[in-house]
Amino acid sequence: MPDALPPCSILILAGGRGQRMGGRDKGLVDWQGEPLVAHVQRVVRPLSDDLVISCNRNQDTYRAYANQLVGDADPDFPGPLAGVIAGLAKARHEWVVVLACDAPLVDQALIDDLRKLAVQHDRCAMVRQGGFWQPMFSVLPRRVLPLLEQAWAAGERSLQRALMRQSIEGLDCAEEDPRLSNFNSPNLLKRTL
Repeated sequence: MPDALPPCSILILAGGRGQRMGGRDKGLVDWQGEPLVAHVQRVVRPLSDDLVISCNRNQDTYRAYANQLVGDADPDFPGPLAGVIAGLAKARHEWVVVLACDAPLVDQALIDDLRKLAVQHDRCAMVRQGGFWQPMFSVLPRRVLPLLEQAWAAGERSLQRALMRQSIEGLDCAEEDPRLSNFNSPNLLKRTL
């Protein structure tokens, strides 16, 4: 495999209803003086000329962090699978890095390792942490879009289960790897200050 990776789009998922944050939009919750999405965006911005944010509210605020915005086709915050389907449909590159907006400690090395694994095996790659799959840290080829749409049409709402219908390469990470911390509750945000 050549050293240079093919271009990729970045899809940041920020479309949830923020239930564990008391209804606040997680990506816009402040951490260390900036919204969580700003930390993720700063890491991924050098990797792509196509940064897509999936958001269902606060589009005017998210616009400052993205090249494109997408929203779920179905109302009522149907979950990450809907956001991934919307993002893959708009992504400009054949490979798409999928990340959550509430993972501000992710780094470029982790993303590069996922991208290399996906490209080398020409299939989806996902972090596996302590034996558990982490679909919010994935690299997907755009060609999986029809398969995800079929899963959605059949009633599937879990991103992980939809992706697991095909072969996936796992990037094993330690259980305590701080890069995989997702700050999805106010208590987790406070503990990391």
